[in-house]
Amino acid sequence: MVKGSGGDASLLLAMLLAARDARGFLSGLDEAAFMASRLHQNAVIRSLEVIGEAAGKVSPPTLAANPDIPWNQITGMRHRLIHGYADVRLELVWIVVRQRLDPLIAALERLVHVEDGSAG
Repeated sequence: MVKGSGGDASLLLAMLLAARDARGFLSGLDEAAFMASRLHQNAVIRSLEVIGEAAGKVSPPTLAANPDIPWNQITGMRHRLIHGYADVRLELVWIVVRQRLDPLIAALERLVHVEDGSAG
C-alpha cells in the first residue's frame, strides 16, 4: 500500500490509474487529432478531474512528505476544468498530459504498491 496514511492509499491509487488512463487515451494521437476529437478531449479531461479531486483529499502529512508532487497545480487544474469548463484551453490539456503526467505517474508508482501487480 502507501507509505504513510492508510486513507491516502486509495486516493493515490485513483490518481495513478486516472493518470495512466489519460496518457493511454492519447496513445497514437497527435495534437491535431486530439483537437478534432471531442471523445478524446472529454476522456482526458475527466481523468484530469479525477486526479485533481483525489489530490485535494490527500492528507496533509502525505502532501508534506511528497513535495516533488505539484499538489497545488494538480488541484488548481481540476478547479479550472470543473468550474471553467466553458473556457478549457485544450492546448494546455495536451501539454499537461504529454509533459507532466509521466513524472507524476513515476512519483505515484513509488508511493503505491498493489499486490496483484495491476498498479505498480
